[in-house]
Amino acid sequence: MKNKDLNKIAAIEQAIAEKYGDEAIQNPRANWDETKEKEYLEQMRALYEKTAQNETFQEKIDVNGIKVSKKLFNRDSLQRCPVCFSISKKAADDVCLVKFECCHRCYIKYIEDREERWLKGWRPNENH
Repeated sequence: MKNKDLNKIAAIEQAIAEKYGDEAIQNPRANWDETKEKEYLEQMRALYEKTAQNETFQEKIDVNGIKVSKKLFNRDSLQRCPVCFSISKKAADDVCLVKFECCHRCYIKYIEDREERWLKGWRPNENH
C-alpha cells in the first residue's frame, strides 16, 4: 500500500515537472542561503515600516457622523471660507472646506439638501 502511494507521488511530481519545470518540484530551501535570508528580512522590515506609516495617514476621525481621514485636518493653517470669508474654527468647518469649499455655517445655509445645485456651480450673490 505504501509503495503505491510513493509511486503515485512520484507520478504527480513528474507531471508537475513536465508542465511547470524542474524548479516547481524542488525543495524551497535548496537555493536559499544566508545572503538571501538577510535580503528577505530587510525587505520585510521595510515593508512593515511602510505599512505602519501608511496606517497612521489613513487613520479616520469621526466628525458629526462622517469618517474623515486625519491627514485632511491641518489646524496650523487657518483657512477662510470663500463664501462668507470667515475663518474656520471647528472640525466641521474643515470637513466642509474640503468637500464643498465653504464653512459649516454656509453649508447649512446654502448647500444642505441642495448639494446637486452647489456641485453644478451655483454660488450665492455677493451681498447674501
